[in-house]
Amino acid sequence: MAHGGNVIAEFTADHRELEELFARIEAQPVDHPQRRVLANRLTAELVRHSVAEEMHLCPTVRKHVRDGEELAEKELAEHVKIERLLRDLEELHVDDPQFNDIVAKLRLEVASHVREEEQELFPKLAASCSPEKLDELGRLARHTKQTARTCPHFTVPDTPPAPELLVPGAGLVDRARDLAHGRRTKG
Repeated sequence: MAHGGNVIAEFTADHRELEELFARIEAQPVDHPQRRVLANRLTAELVRHSVAEEMHLCPTVRKHVRDGEELAEKELAEHVKIERLLRDLEELHVDDPQFNDIVAKLRLEVASHVREEEQELFPKLAASCSPEKLDELGRLARHTKQTARTCPHFTVPDTPPAPELLVPGAGLVDRARDLAHGRRTKG
């Protein structure tokens, strides 16, 4: 699914990409180092996606959707669960038996979150907001994710934010979240 368009299309495209990353992780042999590379990418993508939702989707849901406060709080609580699993995952080496368990738990949490968004939240949002508002939110979400490039790629640039993402100290989740929010990390 291609990125672009309104916020619902944008986040739905993210959801498909996350599903693809999970499939790529699971397709690797159990202790293959590529699983760690893919898990790091998954972490960065999940953080960027979560930050964009927290910055643009949740406030709009609170303001425009019936029972929006409750729905937004549920979204945020699910993000906390996912982030805890990401923190647990980043501490593990691929040959640790818990690595696979955490990936499986993470996939279930993300799948549940995606299902609820796509079946419940997105239809309510579409019914509550104008197409223009949804398009504006899509642009804002894309901008947030593009300017918060937290994903280390095969060729990592030597200009921010890549060096900050890779500094020692804070974990990948913390560094990715800091970068997504425009905060600099100290190594």
